[in-house]
Amino acid sequence: FGSRMKPIFQQLRDELSKRILIMDGAMGTEIQSYKFQEEDFRGQDYVGHHHDLKGNNDLLSITRPESIAAIHKAYLDAGADIIETNTFNSNKISQADYKLESEAYKMNVASAKLARECTDEYTARDPARPRFVAGAIGPTTRSASISPSMEKPELRNITFEELVEAYQEQARGLLDGGVHLILIETVFDTLNCKAAIFAVQELFEKDYEPVPIIISGTIVDKSGRTLSGQTGDAFYTSIKHGDLFCIGLNCALGPQEMRPHLQALSEINPGYVHCYPNAGLPNPLGEYDLTPEKMGEYIREFAEDGLLNIVGGCCGTSPAHIAAMAKAVQTCKPRSTRQVDFQLETLVLSGLECLVFTKDLNFVNIGERCNVTGSRIFAKLIKDNNYEEAVAVAKKQVEMGAQILDFNFDEGMLDSAAAMTKFLRLIATEPDISKVPIMVDSSNFSVIETGLKNIQGKSIVNSISLKEGEEDFKKKAKIVKKYGAAVVCMAFDEEGQATTIERKLEICTRSYNILTKEIGFNPNDIIFDPNILTIATGIEEHAEYAINFIEATKLIKAKLPGCRVSGGVSNLSFSFRGRDSIREAMHSVFLFHAIKAGMDMGIVNAGNLPIYDDIDPVLLKLCEDSIFNRDPNATDKLLEYAERTKGKKDEKADAAADSWRSKPVNERLSHSLVKGIVEFIIQDTEEARLQYPRALNVIEYPLMSGMNVVGDLFGAGKMFLPQVIKSARVMKKAVAHLIPFMEKEKLEAAKDDPSLLQKTNGTILLATVKGDVHDIGKNIVGVVLQCNNYKVIDLGVMVPCQKILDAARDEKADIIGLSGLITPSLDEMIHVGHEMTRQGFNIPLLIGGATTSKMHTAVKISPSYKNPVVHVLDASRSVVVCSQLLDDAQREEYMDEITAEYEELRQEHYDSLKDRKFLNLEQSRKRRLQIDWQNAKIVKPSFLGTKVFQEYPLSELVNYIDWNPFFATWQLRGKYPNRGYPKIFNDADVGVEAKKLFDDAQVMLKEIIDQKLLTARAVIGFYPAHSVEDDIEVFEDEAKTKKLATFYGLRQQSDSESKTTYCYGDFIAPKNSGISDYLGFFALSAGFGIPELEAKYKKDDDDYRIIMAKALADRLAEAFAEKMHEEVRRSEWGYSKSENLSLEDKLKVKYSGIRPAPGYPSQPDHTEKTTMWELLQVEKSTGIELTESLAMWPAAAVSGLYFANEQSKYFAVGKVDRDQVDSYAARKNISLVDAERILRPILGYE
Repeated sequence: FGSRMKPIFQQLRDELSKRILIMDGAMGTEIQSYKFQEEDFRGQDYVGHHHDLKGNNDLLSITRPESIAAIHKAYLDAGADIIETNTFNSNKISQADYKLESEAYKMNVASAKLARECTDEYTARDPARPRFVAGAIGPTTRSASISPSMEKPELRNITFEELVEAYQEQARGLLDGGVHLILIETVFDTLNCKAAIFAVQELFEKDYEPVPIIISGTIVDKSGRTLSGQTGDAFYTSIKHGDLFCIGLNCALGPQEMRPHLQALSEINPGYVHCYPNAGLPNPLGEYDLTPEKMGEYIREFAEDGLLNIVGGCCGTSPAHIAAMAKAVQTCKPRSTRQVDFQLETLVLSGLECLVFTKDLNFVNIGERCNVTGSRIFAKLIKDNNYEEAVAVAKKQVEMGAQILDFNFDEGMLDSAAAMTKFLRLIATEPDISKVPIMVDSSNFSVIETGLKNIQGKSIVNSISLKEGEEDFKKKAKIVKKYGAAVVCMAFDEEGQATTIERKLEICTRSYNILTKEIGFNPNDIIFDPNILTIATGIEEHAEYAINFIEATKLIKAKLPGCRVSGGVSNLSFSFRGRDSIREAMHSVFLFHAIKAGMDMGIVNAGNLPIYDDIDPVLLKLCEDSIFNRDPNATDKLLEYAERTKGKKDEKADAAADSWRSKPVNERLSHSLVKGIVEFIIQDTEEARLQYPRALNVIEYPLMSGMNVVGDLFGAGKMFLPQVIKSARVMKKAVAHLIPFMEKEKLEAAKDDPSLLQKTNGTILLATVKGDVHDIGKNIVGVVLQCNNYKVIDLGVMVPCQKILDAARDEKADIIGLSGLITPSLDEMIHVGHEMTRQGFNIPLLIGGATTSKMHTAVKISPSYKNPVVHVLDASRSVVVCSQLLDDAQREEYMDEITAEYEELRQEHYDSLKDRKFLNLEQSRKRRLQIDWQNAKIVKPSFLGTKVFQEYPLSELVNYIDWNPFFATWQLRGKYPNRGYPKIFNDADVGVEAKKLFDDAQVMLKEIIDQKLLTARAVIGFYPAHSVEDDIEVFEDEAKTKKLATFYGLRQQSDSESKTTYCYGDFIAPKNSGISDYLGFFALSAGFGIPELEAKYKKDDDDYRIIMAKALADRLAEAFAEKMHEEVRRSEWGYSKSENLSLEDKLKVKYSGIRPAPGYPSQPDHTEKTTMWELLQVEKSTGIELTESLAMWPAAAVSGLYFANEQSKYFAVGKVDRDQVDSYAARKNISLVDAERILRPILGYE
């Protein structure tokens, strides 16, 4: 058996590299069509069974095998590559409902053998297309994470161990029956899934050759969560440890509803992705109405957007649905997978939601109050069996800003394992707690393992060490990895606890090498605790403990890539137990320096930490002297300070605490925000309101000023997240107090204009994007907009993309505004932009939030959405931006300004890039533009060959002139709203000069036309063509018997935000498509006569007229190119005969087709012009020459290629990597040196 299964991984990879594989559809739907009765389910084997068996579909593999085989074959005939065994409920837990627990193994073997017989038959018929059997393992009928009783939330009707036992028996039967792969499907509870993974991996370790494992989760509704409450990314994070071959989604949703969740999974999963949705959502009768044809359309869209490697159907799907899907994706390329580089990854943990350790996360607070060894209050609650109050402690920790919760139940009088189990099960029913990851903390490893068996998310184990030797360390590390947890490794070995820098680094390095090289740990899942030990004890050898931790942290982070550093901060100050103010100050000072050194997280009661800058200067110096061992008497001085302040308040501190109340109200408001003081915020806000003309002004000035201080302190590492959260709460209280007054002001204003109550200026939909919980800035924007008579729909925080777009449609929003504070939000904003384009939105998109910027918006978000995207700096700008976007008279001018500004920003950004990431050429080609050539509109030109225009009338070009570049030539630039022509004439600074220049140009232009001082000539040509990979071959006639030329293409290679990597070869039908296609060319000039004019004006020393003549020739040449392209579209080629666009629309490229030029962004190689010149005989027919450096002469000339395909678009190739340059040189038959010389401006390497 083992040798037979060995090649399965490679077999599947080979097939998946060639095409999207098809899974079968619903088994249950097809079984229902047979209308089986009780006797069918009993067959001969179970005639005397004492329990009803009707409905036990899995049993039919034994009692009616011919029917199940017929269903398998129907799906294979429909095009399925993978069929599932009829074993969804073939486990002893589910079979208990029929009193058939003992038959589970037999059922799996029978179903697997039956399916194998079918696939073997079809593979034998067509060995080039092997068929596969997936051993289906369902979720069982019980949940390890959800209580069956509302009254007893800690109750479970199944344990992890029981699930492992049942899943292992089922998997054993499937493997013995010969399945090719294991499919753990319809996962509604991730803990059940982890048990299944655990069970299968144990079989692979002990008894069976491994086969691919596929995991299929189930998002139960549009909220994007599983039944047990996890988000899609949290589910993925929790199970990705399992050496999984493919991860995807099935059931509960139809394809339309599943798409956003599949797309999100596809973005975070580097491996294979699948989906098999239901045939839509069930109707009121529980039936599924989505037709095969419609389902095929949805699936094709998935495939074209690069979301699929494997696809099939779930509830309500039939062989007809599978056939439609197979047909829909047969020409689509499979989704590209990517290699995972751990240095490009990061630590990701999960509860119900993910915690991603980004560079911007600063420091992660691990809540310490749910530890019986560290909190007397918590210990007493647990000992008294007062779990309800103990859960409240955990909830309070999260509210205070803890991003991870540490749970420890090590106490001599407790059953630690039982306490851990009960507490974890209780908090699992509290979403406000279980949303954060858990740190399972115990000195007894069996208690840790008990904890891991009760957590569905990806947790942290605290801790393991080399204290008991390498074998013990490895054994525990393997178990941790098997459960998919991250691990804290203590700097402790056989010789004891590390105290020096050298020993800390030595032990951590040894641990790191064992974990990464022998156990296979992802370095990002390794967290070192280099031991925060107590200082200021009076013992000399303790004096260096703090600085040793800080310095060791620097070395660990530098030498052990991927790892994190943590520590128990309270250990530092144990010598001052009972002196909380001293301890808290020591912790704050220590963290300030340790975080800078690279400390990522720590067990600390961060909500009680003082702000670094607010610590009494005397105490601050004493703390720093103690931490850095600067003063041998620092301990004594701290003791003296502690004694001096023991049992009484510091009088100076009291005075300072009171003094702020005597300051001006603006300063008091700022102080309350920074300190998180709620006590006086209402009375101070009211006092401020009475001093300002409008209630809104209080938000705009003193409150925003205070929040800016908070932001600065947080950015400098002098405030921590819990303190920022307190500040935000204070701000919300102040705003809540002001809202009624702002509403009243609005009503007062409506007395003079009653229409204000009925009519709004527009509907603005605001949302903090998925994954982000920060909303204070967004809320302020909402208030400001409402005060200016906009209807505001605020969707809140953590809003999934599809919910935003659905609400925008339902509410008929005029503008969507996205907010976010954390860096991952930026990627989500890009995703929303892509989806707005895909779903046909045409309303403006506003971007705001602390991590957003105008540059990021221009470079990353704006290209993802074809309509206006505007970065809004702050609330004060929101009204101005919205009013201009919604004003028909202002919108176009404003967007022209934004478009021009963002284009400049993009260019500035790309020019400044030094470090670039590239796809290799093969990867880049896999992401090429996908065009359905069988249904593409291809029009044959009116002639083949060339056509020459010797003296084109200049008078016909005047109306095609774009005057904006003319003013740029003269370095005249107006300011918004007077930037472009003709508004530039109104500009206060350059308007007068611009008008004078324009008038002079009109005089000379008339003179040029009337006296025929310049001549315009052109040649155009059309030829049969097809593409071969990136290049385009051009032929003499449609029989393609004689190739005239090859035009070589360059493909985008930057691994950027765009999913498609363009090359202009993509716009011509491929040779292997069998489709006849065409390519056009042109070269033209309006500069014949310029040398004569230059000589004439030079005699008069009239430089002004020389520059004017050349500038006008340039404008006429560009106008000629625009005019000629219009003639090509409408008549010469004729692929857009009914086109009727204004000049403004033509200049904005609103027509179909493009005319890119060699030497420009779409093909930066100027030498391609020589091929065009030879093909069209340009110099002979028009007199337009190519200089030695391949510049055109006359200079006022334009040349390029004509593409007619509707999906053709302008793009910039950008930088290219060495492998593409090698390929390009080989294809052009030139040396690498010549290729690098030609392409030097776009080389992405030295």
